[in-house]
Amino acid sequence: MRLPDSDYASIPTEKLKDYLLSPFHPIGRFKARFFNALGYYSDEWPLLEQDIRTLLGGDAAKTERTSYGQKYEVYGTITGPSGRTAQIVTVWIVLHGERIPRFVTAYPGGGT
Repeated sequence: MRLPDSDYASIPTEKLKDYLLSPFHPIGRFKARFFNALGYYSDEWPLLEQDIRTLLGGDAAKTERTSYGQKYEVYGTITGPSGRTAQIVTVWIVLHGERIPRFVTAYPGGGT
């Protein structure tokens, strides 16, 4: 199964620049170390967005249904600007009453 309406998926700039790639964010800083090692940095966040979007053609797994909506995980392999390759998990949510998936987070991990 593909992520529903993945062609219209929303990835807010601040989720990448100020969270995943920020060495100062209380939670994101740990993920930033991983993404920085791949060559992704906050001042060049569009590179990470582009690479995350390339994963959207792959399979999505339905995960938990929360009070906000249905969550999905999309697994894939990215090659960062440094040339290093890593498997990641991207998490998405489709809010109740909406159709467009919103990016929640990404982290290192393998797929099924």
